Amino acid sequence: MSSNRTGRPPVQRAGRPAASRPPADNPVQRLYTRARRAWDRPLTAYYLILGSSLLITVLGIVMVYSASQITALQLSLPGTYFFRKQFLAAVLGTILLLLASRMPSKLHRALAYPMLLGSIFLMVLVQIPGIGVAVNGNQNWISVGGPFQLQPSEFGKLALVLWGADLLARKQDKRLLTQWKHMLVPLVPVAFMLLGLIMIGGDMGTAIILTAILFGLLWLAGAPTRLFGGVLAVAATIGLILIKSSPNRMARLACIGATEPGPNDTCWQAVHGIYALASGGIFGSGLGASVEKWGQLPEAHTDFIFAVTGEELGLAGTLSVLALFAALGYAGIRVAGRTEDPFVRYAAGGVTTWITAQAVINIGAVLGLLPIAGVPLPLFSYGGSALLPTMFAIGLLIAFAREDPAARAALAMRQPRFGRKRAGGSGNSRRPRSWNTMRRRASAARSSGER
Repeated sequence: MSSNRTGRPPVQRAGRPAASRPPADNPVQRLYTRARRAWDRPLTAYYLILGSSLLITVLGIVMVYSASQITALQLSLPGTYFFRKQFLAAVLGTILLLLASRMPSKLHRALAYPMLLGSIFLMVLVQIPGIGVAVNGNQNWISVGGPFQLQPSEFGKLALVLWGADLLARKQDKRLLTQWKHMLVPLVPVAFMLLGLIMIGGDMGTAIILTAILFGLLWLAGAPTRLFGGVLAVAATIGLILIKSSPNRMARLACIGATEPGPNDTCWQAVHGIYALASGGIFGSGLGASVEKWGQLPEAHTDFIFAVTGEELGLAGTLSVLALFAALGYAGIRVAGRTEDPFVRYAAGGVTTWITAQAVINIGAVLGLLPIAGVPLPLFSYGGSALLPTMFAIGLLIAFAREDPAARAALAMRQPRFGRKRAGGSGNSRRPRSWNTMRRRASAARSSGER
């Protein structure tokens, strides 16, 4: 038997069980953990809403400039005509966004009734001969002087969201939403009145968006399945009657999935939208190099700007736009789902339903999956009347994201970069910011379900 220097037999050390060994460092798991931790930060929704909306708007301005040059020259206008108008609307919309993001919820609720009454008044003015202006067969515009026109139905979307959220929040505080009559009245009659005023002008696309907002509010209010299904059946019946009674709408419905223009070129716009997307490839033909915008694709800078984006920026560009809208929709759902304030929940859910439904309808029409409804892509297509209320609605989401207790605590602990006071005048007294420390301090203030 071998021995060591002490003359003692060697000690037999027991091997460590394999189960007790620490697991190997997995890079994928570590990356997932970091991403999950970053995703659960208190300010994630705030940054997603702000960043995605800003990127969509900036990219939209660039694409409006690219897609509208030929149209402007065909109308004997400067090539930057539509770009300048869109840029001015974006500047005004940014001001509205900043104002809305700094307003408290009480002020938003105070604006609900004046905005609703103002929208109804303007929608009535649209139908008065000599005041209302018809565009592409739809009389839904008011001339405000010079080349500027206003579409009151776009502001009707924002009015329905604010007024409906305030109405349902007050009824929930009084515990009246358990009765179906309080859930429907006066929300559904007022919504149908707005729909009637819009349909008088022939704009069924905007009416579909308002219907989606109504259903979103009823869903968030906890409408029972029978009640929700009843309202849906009534709306579907009315919509079917309106489609059947209009040859133009029937023709649009027949263009779903079309690959040829068809007789009398009834599907010309839908088919050339597919041509634009198909010719873009993976990375596109280059910014400004679209062929379809040279008179082949109608409404290239408005309803079908997504097709021009696919032709010039390719699949990569269109997927980027889709990802930005998905991030914006997720952030809106997160704000609505993690708040204890009923008004914030209904308003955030209504805005998210509005923007998401409109984006789906527009992109679905360009892809040939849905009938062409004539609605712009939110924050992206040309049109100041659509951009201004949408940016105000984005400001609402930003304000609601800031009002979350954990987000408010995180924002309060952020120190200014300039003019920071240092204790003792020592440059080494500055403490590095730590998200983990902030999360531990903010955990006591999280009453909204923030993990």
